[in-house]
Amino acid sequence: MRYLLTGGGTGGHIYPAVAIANEIMRNEKDAEVLFVGTENGLEKELVPKSGYSLKTIRVKGFKRKLSFDTIKTIKIAFDGLIDAKKIINDYKPDVVIGTGGYVCGPVVITAALMKIPTLIHEQNAYPGLTNRILSRFVDIVAVAFDESRKYFRNKGNVFVTGNPVRMEILNGDRKKALKKWDFDETKKIVVSVGGSRGAAKINEYMVEVIKKSKEEFQILMITGKNQYDSVIKMIKDYDIRIGENIKIIPYCYEMGDIYSIADVMVCRSGAITLAELLATSTASILIPSPNVTHNHQEYNARVLEKNGAALVVLEKDLDGDVLYNKILSIVNDSGKLKNMKANAKKLSKIDAANEIYRLVCTLK
Repeated sequence: MRYLLTGGGTGGHIYPAVAIANEIMRNEKDAEVLFVGTENGLEKELVPKSGYSLKTIRVKGFKRKLSFDTIKTIKIAFDGLIDAKKIINDYKPDVVIGTGGYVCGPVVITAALMKIPTLIHEQNAYPGLTNRILSRFVDIVAVAFDESRKYFRNKGNVFVTGNPVRMEILNGDRKKALKKWDFDETKKIVVSVGGSRGAAKINEYMVEVIKKSKEEFQILMITGKNQYDSVIKMIKDYDIRIGENIKIIPYCYEMGDIYSIADVMVCRSGAITLAELLATSTASILIPSPNVTHNHQEYNARVLEKNGAALVVLEKDLDGDVLYNKILSIVNDSGKLKNMKANAKKLSKIDAANEIYRLVCTLK
């Protein structure tokens, strides 16, 4: 069987595609997998690193305001359709799977019109425009949240699967991580994550938390590579003494180990981050990014909040005092922390990749 997967732009679209591809290969040793993305998206780096071949097409996202650039984008969209058709004709896939991002549009729509079986996966509680359009043409729509079903016209082909999570996230080594970071296993650990590039506001207010902290808990602050120097400067400007209970790093590749030690995670609420929090039964304080299309991070976060797995604070309502008190409200209440972890576990779907693969099998 030949599988063509497409999705790109951000890790939130690419990692699910890679997880699905890995599940296909786990079940079908002789399967062939090809990815289609763009030259400029993260897929250019992440897909080859995952061991898969990548073909690229010309495509560009539409801006919300009508301008001369819109005409150029329409022209590129037609180029993308031509590129997609050529790749599909050459590769002759048996199934085409899309995981979001505007690159999916020309690839999936071309496959659907060519009567090739198609499936799309939507990671967010509020679906993206591309997937809402594609849902009218594809055979199966897999969604991460039951809350997103209402946004699709044909409910009969929509299935709740959850978001696929990388296996390394589930296989964290707590003992190794505690030793590496020299943390006391008897004290609570709060991990803040600024993302790969950094979230300035989260980092800024975590510095204030460090300033206020009286060693009630331990902190591992992952600033993001772009924010590390500015965080260290803030620490120096505030004349904060960093004790043994606090570690500040720019980035971490062993996120499975990080989840294994985190009692509370302070982070954004991208779909894949939430899937990892749920899969590892991690309590969280979620600060949705205000700079994403259709505010989908807040939609995602509210699902966890409604089910008692997270606290949600909007960035406009956030400061150092608020964040510090939110953290204390969890780490100082063992019953609350236990319930949040249990509720996260109830929401988790660690077999999401397999559920999606089972749907794919119905298309053969």
